[in-house]
Amino acid sequence: MAESPDSRSLVSASSQLNLMEIEAIDDKEFDIPQVDTPPTLESILNEPEDEDEPFILEDTCLLNTENIDAHSCETSSLASSDSGDRTHLKRRRKAVETNATVHGSVLRRNVLKGISAQIVSAADKVDAGLPTAITVSNVIAVGTSHGLVLVFDQNQALRLCLGTTATGAEYGAVSALSINHDCTRLLCGFAKGQITMWDLANGKLLRTITDAHPPGTAILHVKFTDHPALAVCNDSGGSVFELSFRRVMGMRTCESRCLFSGSKGEVCCVEPLHAGPELRDHPITQYSLLAMASLTKILLIGLKPSLKVWMTFPYGKTDPASVPLLAWQFVAVQKTINPVLAFCRGDTIHFLLVKKDESGTIHVIKQRQLQLNRDLISLSWINPRTLVLMDSTEKLRVVDRPSQEELETVDLAELQLVYNSSHFKSLATGGNVSQALALVGEKTCYQSVCGYAGQIMYLGTKSVHIMTLRNWRERVDHLLKQEKFMEALSLAWSFHEGTAKAVLGLFADPAKRKGVVADKMVEILLQYVERSLKKCPEQGKIQVMEQHFQEIVPVMVDYCLLLQRTDLLFNQIYPRLVENSVARGVFLESLEPYILSERIGCLTAAVMRDLLSYFQENGMMDSVEGCLVHMDITNLDIQQVVQMCWDNQLYDAMIYVFNSGMNDYISPMEKLFQAIGPPLREGKPLTDEHVVMGNKMLVYISCCLAGRAYPLGDIPEDLVPQVKNQVFEFLIRLHSVEAAQEEEVYPYIRTLLHFDTREFLNVLALTFEDFKNDKQALEYQQRIVDILLKVMVDNSDFTPSQVGCLFTFLARQLAKPDNTLFVNRKLFDQVLEFLCSPDDDSRHTERQQVLLELLQVGGVIQFDEEHLLDLAEKAEFYQICEFMYDKKHLYNKIVDCYLKDPLRKEELFNYIHNILSMPGYSSEEKQLVWVKALQHIKDLVSINSAKTAELVAVHFADEVQSIITSLQDDYLAFQFLKCLLNPSFREGLNPQTVLRLGPDLHELLVDLQCQFSPQQVTAFLKTSQDYRLEEAIQITEKHKLHEATAYLLEKKGDVQGAFEVLLQTLKGELHQLALKGSEADKPDGEEGETGDEVQSLLRRVEEALHDIIALCQRSSHGLNQQQREALWFPLLEAMMSPQKLLKGADAKHTSDALKELTMKVLNSMSSFIAPPAIIQRILQDPVYGKGKLAEIQGLILGMLETFNYEQTLLETTTNLLNSDLHWSLSHLRKAVSRGLHPRQYHCNICLQQYKRRQESEEEIIIFSCGHLYHCQCLQRKEPGVLSERQYSWSCYKCTSNQGSRPADRPSAGSSRSRATSLAQTKVTSAHHEIVTEAHGRKMLTEATLDAQQTQAWDHFRTLYRGPSRLAVLTELTHSHGNERAGLSNPVHPGTGSIYHSENFQLKLSPPPLVEE
Repeated sequence: MAESPDSRSLVSASSQLNLMEIEAIDDKEFDIPQVDTPPTLESILNEPEDEDEPFILEDTCLLNTENIDAHSCETSSLASSDSGDRTHLKRRRKAVETNATVHGSVLRRNVLKGISAQIVSAADKVDAGLPTAITVSNVIAVGTSHGLVLVFDQNQALRLCLGTTATGAEYGAVSALSINHDCTRLLCGFAKGQITMWDLANGKLLRTITDAHPPGTAILHVKFTDHPALAVCNDSGGSVFELSFRRVMGMRTCESRCLFSGSKGEVCCVEPLHAGPELRDHPITQYSLLAMASLTKILLIGLKPSLKVWMTFPYGKTDPASVPLLAWQFVAVQKTINPVLAFCRGDTIHFLLVKKDESGTIHVIKQRQLQLNRDLISLSWINPRTLVLMDSTEKLRVVDRPSQEELETVDLAELQLVYNSSHFKSLATGGNVSQALALVGEKTCYQSVCGYAGQIMYLGTKSVHIMTLRNWRERVDHLLKQEKFMEALSLAWSFHEGTAKAVLGLFADPAKRKGVVADKMVEILLQYVERSLKKCPEQGKIQVMEQHFQEIVPVMVDYCLLLQRTDLLFNQIYPRLVENSVARGVFLESLEPYILSERIGCLTAAVMRDLLSYFQENGMMDSVEGCLVHMDITNLDIQQVVQMCWDNQLYDAMIYVFNSGMNDYISPMEKLFQAIGPPLREGKPLTDEHVVMGNKMLVYISCCLAGRAYPLGDIPEDLVPQVKNQVFEFLIRLHSVEAAQEEEVYPYIRTLLHFDTREFLNVLALTFEDFKNDKQALEYQQRIVDILLKVMVDNSDFTPSQVGCLFTFLARQLAKPDNTLFVNRKLFDQVLEFLCSPDDDSRHTERQQVLLELLQVGGVIQFDEEHLLDLAEKAEFYQICEFMYDKKHLYNKIVDCYLKDPLRKEELFNYIHNILSMPGYSSEEKQLVWVKALQHIKDLVSINSAKTAELVAVHFADEVQSIITSLQDDYLAFQFLKCLLNPSFREGLNPQTVLRLGPDLHELLVDLQCQFSPQQVTAFLKTSQDYRLEEAIQITEKHKLHEATAYLLEKKGDVQGAFEVLLQTLKGELHQLALKGSEADKPDGEEGETGDEVQSLLRRVEEALHDIIALCQRSSHGLNQQQREALWFPLLEAMMSPQKLLKGADAKHTSDALKELTMKVLNSMSSFIAPPAIIQRILQDPVYGKGKLAEIQGLILGMLETFNYEQTLLETTTNLLNSDLHWSLSHLRKAVSRGLHPRQYHCNICLQQYKRRQESEEEIIIFSCGHLYHCQCLQRKEPGVLSERQYSWSCYKCTSNQGSRPADRPSAGSSRSRATSLAQTKVTSAHHEIVTEAHGRKMLTEATLDAQQTQAWDHFRTLYRGPSRLAVLTELTHSHGNERAGLSNPVHPGTGSIYHSENFQLKLSPPPLVEE
């Protein structure tokens, strides 16, 4: 491969054609590894592809051309995927993942310049014509349009020129070429149907075959099989013939046999199976397989030993212009090598595996298909895993078959590919081919593409291009030339891992392969470093440089770690990067995530020092701590690191350095104690930093005692007991190192207890869990407990809560079944006295909680219960009392505890309810609680009356009367009854709760409400129905609640009484208003106050008036005119009379307000009392009666305005209704009188022309649906319905289509659909028209609607259905009824508005008849 492609050496240009790459293919594809070999690059052999024999399509014994099932191949095969090892992708950082699927340039493309130049030259010099076909073996043969064949050797030198232009003129263009397997013979097919055979050794013409197939058809394909004397040809008639060459007595003969006739669907592609020399003994080769692609299906036949069809496979739906394509390849599947046929038409490639099992049966198995969404025109295998496809846009696509991944796309437009369309259209013989074949021929290029020994040639009009796979180094180097280092590394890594596609030139053995690729990757990495430093931006912002290195450095680190070459990273790459300070910083920062994930465990001393100093300089102390605890720190200056950690508060790192660097577990604790001990001893508040230290110390002690390393991992097993003992010894030391004279004993335990008693005791409790059988540890346990008691008891420094924590901890330990601790009982009594000291009011709740916790964990057994109860009651520890009573089942006493405890009173209700309703308590216990609750009912009501009412309703329903008596306090009784008798409360109760309460209780509540909450009385009376009217009236009258009394009287039916009560109230308010309003001579200071009083009086008058008007309106509907006047006129009188007292300018405001209110009364009256009566009453009134008309002008004008408004409203609505009716009727008339057009000119029953007998008098009927009938025919089929001397017909055809006949549906008229005609017309034959016209006039004289018109009117109404305007107006008046109650009731004629009458109708005269 040393020579360049330009040196015209086909050897270099096409990867050594003469060797056929047999060795490479054999090594790479067919070398079957040992069973214990790990998956490697040739995992092609043991990869779980989809070729797992999912099912057997056809057995040879069953197959012949007749019984093939067209759908036998539709079953899908087992799914599978490429099993390349992708685990490294999960570990990789994003920077590398993005390039995980780099394939680089897979194909090498060369132009065979020597051959290309000679093709052009031959066209010019010897009139060879344009190239038309190419075939390749050890030589390259190119056919031309003038019948010549140019044969070139491997060095692109022209060896032979076969044929002459004279024969070319006779035979036409070369349309097909084929070379046999040993490269001695060349078959040449021509556009006019002849076939010639040439000897490639000497260029002799051996045979000219003219009778192998029907004359007048072009040769599309001619192919040698692997059998030396057998070939096949395919002509433009779509037929396929077998050619057998014989030599009898020196005479060369050729026998032809038809394999497939084009009359069954033209074949346009044939492909025999060729096996290389190394596969000649394959069991399948003896059958001389031939695949044929017709326009509808694929056929697979065996030519030997006798002709046999193995299977057919239909394409399914495809584009008729798509080209059928075939290609064979031997592929290794499950450690055996078998032929696979790839075929496609359009955009989906199917694969068929042919295999022979042990019994000798041949199976054809469908494999997973490949969908590409491209219209393909060429299909070739370049190796057993890789396909090269060309689509209709002349783009080459390299596809990896197992993963179905597209690896590369190459544009071949500049080649100017030669198409074989003219031969498919058979233009040389007159174009006598089918349209289907001619359509397919538009895009065929079968003869321009030829694959051989891992390379593919493409024939263009002026050049020949050759495509070969690049080997792996070439692919990597190709990316490096373009300076795509990341992609090159990614591709090289995929070679290293065995996940790359279309790989060439790598070792099969994984160890060798990884070694070769790793060396290449190291080379790339070193190049990458040099390049990154050279390309670094010189000037500009530091951020730009940072960004430059951030893109590059993490990638280098990642690949060095993937290759496990930290030596390369730290000894070669890092020293180069140090030259640039920015690169150095980025490098050191990028190490952090790998250290934290423990992918780098050991750094060189220099890098480690640099790393720590860099983080320190940049204030990244958290990163220092994170990295330190994951690193091997033995090669650091430990004292320096400890000091740095301490100075920067990196306590985790400091502890780790002591532990792992020096196996010292005590020093870190000493350092921390020295820091937090003094402030705790002096009682100073702790800083945040001290709190962090203390918490870390507790966790550290906990880890050491549990055998875990801090902050992560485990202590080495041989050190665990030693560390535990050291920590215990440290904790129980009597004095600290270098202790001052005044230091108290046991400083470490004392410090921890002061810092966080509860957490320290929790740590001890966790540790004690593990001390089951360790005698030494049990001694430590007793020792620590003794020290704890000694430090905490009799020491005023500790709060009750802290002391309680200790005893709770002790009680827990003592309560364990295998307890070995000893604690003096007297100490517990001492603690009890301390917690219950009644003279100490401070921390009452805290002391109670501590004692409760102590009792709950089993401390009860340590105390005398009577003494405990006694102390708890004195100290008012009610929860303690409750706990003790609960143990003794004295639930009734717990009720007292709740009542005495101010914080938990509200919880008592739930407690009583639970005791009385839940199972698990005896009836005696429940009875005691029931009695206790009843005794304390007064306390319960005062705590929460609503909850008491709920409790009473559920559990004390029969005791309500006695409860009311026992309450003795009216206000409490009021609160209780208000809740108990509230209707919404009753609804919220459980449905099973039945509360029977008599009317006397309701009346009692009314009485109490009158006293305590008079404004709610009316609302209660309206919602409740359980009181007696007479008694309630007496109560409200007694308390002078006029509104409530009026409501009750109205409810009783005494409207006049109710009116009198309300009128009295109104008069009283008006009287006061008149007095206030007429106080003209008032001092200046009181003016503002009086104004406010007048305003409030006016508001009260307005409210009283509103109530009385509402009463009058509600009552008026059921009264006659005289009774109405008795109600309304006194009201009007009451409103007018105070106005005469209000004289002068000062009273003007009040007077105006009263006149406005009077107007409101008049407006309300006008609906019920005739206007003349009202006017007469006004004129008689002394206020309005005297003086000029001007005073009553306002009232009169107001009434007239109302009248005008209502009159206008009436006229408008009448007009609207009239126009609506007119519009509806005119549309209806149009619909009914429209001319009808028959769909056909024959009767739909007898199917004869309606003018069948000109002389007879015949009536016909047309329906609006367009169907036409003779009257007699329709009568015979279904008699019409006679109504008022007129027949009512319906269309026979439409009604019968609806599924039931009109005769069967007497009520069909109301529910007719469009099928039943809207209108119908009777017509007679030509000379009978006069009778019809007369009949029509007679019809018009009657102003009634016939049955059809009624039906049409109904149909029309349903079309335009919607609320009428009258209905809308009626609805509006209803909505006003909310303001003026009762407007919807019918009124007496002559009063109120016309719209209030529901029977209101418009009587309209019918439109005049029109004479025609």
